[in-house]
Amino acid sequence: MEHGFIKVAAVTPKVRVADPSWNAEQVIEGLDDAVAKGAKIVVFPELCLTGYTCGDLFLQETLLRKAKEGLKKVAAHTAGTDTLVFAGVPLVRDGKLYNTAAVLQNGSILAFVPKRFIPNYSEFYEMRHYTPGGRENTEILFEGQTVPFGSRILFDIDAVEGLSVAAELCEDVWVADAPDIEHALAGATLIVNLSASDEVVAKGQYRRVLLSGVSARTACAYIYADAGEGESSTDLVFAGQSMILENGAILAEAPLFEPAVTCADIDIHRLVLERRRMNSFGSVSGRTCFDSGTAPYLRIPLHMEKVKTDISDRCFDPHPFVPSDPVLRRERCEEIFAIQSRGLAKRLEHVGASSAVIGVSGGLDSTLALMVTARAFDLLGIPRKNILAVTMPCYGTTERTHGNARIMADALGTTLREIDIAEAVSLHFRDIGHDPENHDVTYENCQARERTQILMDLANQTNGLVIGTGDMSEIALGWATYNGDHMSMYAVNIGVPKTLVRHLVQYCADTAAKAEVRGVLLDVLDTPVSPELLPPTADGMISQKTEDLVGPYELHDFFLYYVLRWGFAPRKILRIAKQAFAGSYDDAVILKWLKKFYWRFFTQQFKRSCIPDGPKVGSVALSPRGDWRMPSDASVQAWISELDNL
Repeated sequence: MEHGFIKVAAVTPKVRVADPSWNAEQVIEGLDDAVAKGAKIVVFPELCLTGYTCGDLFLQETLLRKAKEGLKKVAAHTAGTDTLVFAGVPLVRDGKLYNTAAVLQNGSILAFVPKRFIPNYSEFYEMRHYTPGGRENTEILFEGQTVPFGSRILFDIDAVEGLSVAAELCEDVWVADAPDIEHALAGATLIVNLSASDEVVAKGQYRRVLLSGVSARTACAYIYADAGEGESSTDLVFAGQSMILENGAILAEAPLFEPAVTCADIDIHRLVLERRRMNSFGSVSGRTCFDSGTAPYLRIPLHMEKVKTDISDRCFDPHPFVPSDPVLRRERCEEIFAIQSRGLAKRLEHVGASSAVIGVSGGLDSTLALMVTARAFDLLGIPRKNILAVTMPCYGTTERTHGNARIMADALGTTLREIDIAEAVSLHFRDIGHDPENHDVTYENCQARERTQILMDLANQTNGLVIGTGDMSEIALGWATYNGDHMSMYAVNIGVPKTLVRHLVQYCADTAAKAEVRGVLLDVLDTPVSPELLPPTADGMISQKTEDLVGPYELHDFFLYYVLRWGFAPRKILRIAKQAFAGSYDDAVILKWLKKFYWRFFTQQFKRSCIPDGPKVGSVALSPRGDWRMPSDASVQAWISELDNL
């Protein structure tokens, strides 16, 4: 349970209709299987101790008595374990029959949660047998024990900070006035649903959409345990489509038409952080807390031993900004490309600019920026020749990148201009008294600032805007020359992480109308990422490779996503990074670059505090005017010390 993870399970046992004794054995078998897999919360389907399809047998005293005996047997079996169990059982209270979830732990029955909404349409006729549960909590005397009875009960588990569990049954999630909203507003971070939903054509996909929406809207985890094999097939068939979800994402889904134990590791801390970030979560009629004027919730504190959850079954995409599915990735790239180009088009139109000036180096970022600018000019009906593509070779420029920049500018129909800045930089070295043989940061930054000055002045000459080329990963790490490539008049790539830049350029290559454009784009993709500020090698190759200096961008983008989007602590990010990149980087390398990420991210905030405008394209952004506001002199010590003490 370290770092907020807890393993949970939805179990669909095989049932025999109206045979509670046999069903109790199947529940116990499924429970043992789930516990053996490490599950600490286990959910069974609605009326699993009797079967959902008993019909008028629910009015038989024998069935209800046997169901009670079966429940007692399951409860006794939980003795000695702190696993929290939810099992469906019919229950008589005050002469009325209720469809309930029995909540069990360590040999005890903690509560009964009745179904609030009773369906009585189409194939459902539950009103014939069951009474709806109300909002008010009360009690029931069960085998000489007073047990809480009601739908407004939360089970607060001490082993995971922020873990609070609520229960509902089947139809409760399908209605407009769903209890899940009340549960989430009252503090539930995990909602379990004991269900018996029959299978008809297309209903499975509808369930996925429904439950994903519920989980996302309430920013909670959701365990849906569905009835399956063994239910009566007189009129219906049940497939057992159990699911485990977290904040809208389906973590696990059971195979249909067979008994199954479906497990997943849910991340409670992620949900808590998401709710903390969303200041609108929990707001009720202007209040920022649950409406205390309605029936109060009963909170039952539960102890659970803290154990380290094995999260090997949970997938952490090493490239969280890049969809792994090729079709979705292509759609995402087109969407982002459209956002970038339309954002630029709006800015050009607003300021009345008749041209754009962009420095082209033959690298990934400037290539993407040039493609975006060309699309923006097409949208506005402005000739592409009004795009001034400027190549500015200097000490570190290689023939490969220089040639690619020229070919790309010509192939796109832009106006190419070459300005060799070596002489101007040499004069500047003389003016400031810098030895040109000293290849330090001054040597590098003088070149970057000279290029930016030229671009700005050319923009003034042509009534244009300087288009920024730097991406979000670079500005996160501060890998930009302050008031050099750091500055522009509109930064089209500022919301795009480096790992996604590569796929956007690949997308441009795949959709290029000209073979010449496609060829140069593919060569750009094959070129090492470099600012080319140091002289090439003796054979004319790039000598300065960015990732050798700051670390692999795929690692930094992974860190960036979990630091900004989820606010995870360093140790948690290290843990999931080790799993995500197992086989690609050893643990020591990941730790090294994670420390470097934090150090650069904190010390380089002053550059982010004054970055130019640019379009946001995803859930993670660094604009100081919107998404990320941080003091430039904040200390990184608390984050680094957490990693130092491993």
